[in-house]
Amino acid sequence: MIQYALKCADGHSFDSWFQSSDAFDKLHAAGMVACAVCGSTEVEKSVMAPRVQASRDKAKAQPDAPSRPLSEPASPAEQALAELRRRIEANSDYVGRNFAAEARAIHDGEAPARSIYGEARPDEAKALIEDGIPVAPLPFRPQRKSN
Repeated sequence: MIQYALKCADGHSFDSWFQSSDAFDKLHAAGMVACAVCGSTEVEKSVMAPRVQASRDKAKAQPDAPSRPLSEPASPAEQALAELRRRIEANSDYVGRNFAAEARAIHDGEAPARSIYGEARPDEAKALIEDGIPVAPLPFRPQRKSN
């Protein structure tokens, strides 16, 4: 596996893994490498520094460099998703796995109108859409709340 730093024509930078250099070339030529932010297929490799692993003895002797916490978004796309999540969680009620029933009750006027989010099986979401109940998938998994 090889990781490439990539950049699209709009200037978005992102990383992607490929099975080999040849695999990247074939996928790129077929227009199957797309920007992770905007979807553009006008993508090229960015300048990257090679990652060479230090010997085990040397790695043990040197303390690790400070790194970014895993919970901190790195790219603009990750930051936008984090902000979207924050807004949805702050302005909507989490209804958990009862999402389909609650969405239907709101649509039918049996429950108070409000913004909700939760979890639904694909067949439940499809039934809501077929019945004209507006729903949309979220680009993240809800954090399950307990009590």
